[in-house]
Amino acid sequence: MNIKALLGILIFSLAVAHIKTLFDEERDKNPGRTYIVNGGDLIQGSGYAYFSKGDIFPEIVKKMGFDLLIPGNWEVVYGKESMMEVLNAYDTPVIAQNMFHEEDNSPLFPAYHMAEIKGVKLGFIGINDPDVPVRQNPIFSEGMAFSGIDEEVENLIKEVKHEKGADALFLLTHIGIFKQVELANNEISKDVDYILGNDTHERVRQPIQGKYAKVTEPGAFGSFVGKLVLHFVDGKIVKEEYELLDVDPEVYPADPEIQALVDKAKEPYKDKMEAVIGYTSTPIFRYLTVENPMDNMITDAARWKTGADIAISNGFRFGNPIIPEDGKPAPITRANLWNLIPMDERVKMGKATGKQIKDWLEQEMHNAFAEDATERFGGWLVRFSGMEVDFTSKNPKGERINAITVKGKPMQDDEYYTISACERPGDPEHVLCRLPNAVDIEYKDYTIHQVVEEYLQKNSPVAPVIDGRAYSKDLGVYSFSTVPGTDYKFR
Repeated sequence: MNIKALLGILIFSLAVAHIKTLFDEERDKNPGRTYIVNGGDLIQGSGYAYFSKGDIFPEIVKKMGFDLLIPGNWEVVYGKESMMEVLNAYDTPVIAQNMFHEEDNSPLFPAYHMAEIKGVKLGFIGINDPDVPVRQNPIFSEGMAFSGIDEEVENLIKEVKHEKGADALFLLTHIGIFKQVELANNEISKDVDYILGNDTHERVRQPIQGKYAKVTEPGAFGSFVGKLVLHFVDGKIVKEEYELLDVDPEVYPADPEIQALVDKAKEPYKDKMEAVIGYTSTPIFRYLTVENPMDNMITDAARWKTGADIAISNGFRFGNPIIPEDGKPAPITRANLWNLIPMDERVKMGKATGKQIKDWLEQEMHNAFAEDATERFGGWLVRFSGMEVDFTSKNPKGERINAITVKGKPMQDDEYYTISACERPGDPEHVLCRLPNAVDIEYKDYTIHQVVEEYLQKNSPVAPVIDGRAYSKDLGVYSFSTVPGTDYKFR
């Protein structure tokens, strides 16, 4: 007998209607033996999601046919109450072993889920990223507590495997590919068959074999669905087949019912979201570990607007790419901007010494490049404009930076530099994008979205018409480059 699991990260987009068609086709191929799970980051990722505070999702998700879901780090974005309302409205089991009500440490969701298909017992344990309160704006997770991969997880694995009798045991996790591989090599996973991973949204085309378990990740942005087929004999896995299914709209036409729900959900915001706010002559995306075009544009725009020496972007990887075709500039809509920057926050400025900046950047590099995967954080490096940094990623903690240049001069330890960042509600006032003890803090009366829109008005290769107004422009070319290898120099 074979059981098929479909794994996907959606992040609200037009792709959901095409994914529903894929789901239905796969269920038809394997009736009664197909199980569909989602690994989080489903509640946020667009302007439509943001302005509705996730309320557009329940009706759509209920119709998608998921069998099981877990929260990801972005599920907390509207606060605990909204998160619970939306996720409970799915009418689909939601599990998370390590999320709790802060006031009494009671669980927000069941820790695990059991399913029986044709006599085979499947066990699922949900684990969200314990670093959510640090990675996301701290105010988002107020009232929630998180625990890490600890003895409680180990005990739960034993319970689900041996007491509940799971023939196949899955950890459905949202902790990132590097931590998931480390977990697969950890003795805690000796009874685990698969770690169905998410968070860094990598396109894992073949399961990664750890010492004890195998790891998968199915990409992001509704581009792929992971398909895992398991063959059982007498309750034992004897064979597996795994592939990433490309959600090609020509192969999987949009499901009419889901498409109608998507159109209905978008309607109140469509005029605002679909307005063209600029153009680009070069591809814009936000998916690389060290440097990418979108974060370069964000930080260039912030430095242009504020006059800061250095502009910082948190640098998470988000959003569909914008690709010019046939030699013509590609339009950038406000919806594109929200896909790439899924939150809008006030610009915050301050000053820090060269020594503070170097120490902070060394820690940020350790978050991205630590040899010990459990010490990594997020999966990407913080982005910036105004500095050129020469560093060696493989060096030990605190010894990665070779040189930093600002305005063509070496950064001085005792000199103060002005920094532009974004306000993260819940952070102490002195913190700028995790850089502590900044001084002369100033909150601007404009947001990062407003800054990027204004920058595009002035620098697009084609003058945009925004909300009925035509804008003149200054000719400019936007580009970026990253030097490959372990030694990097980037700005």
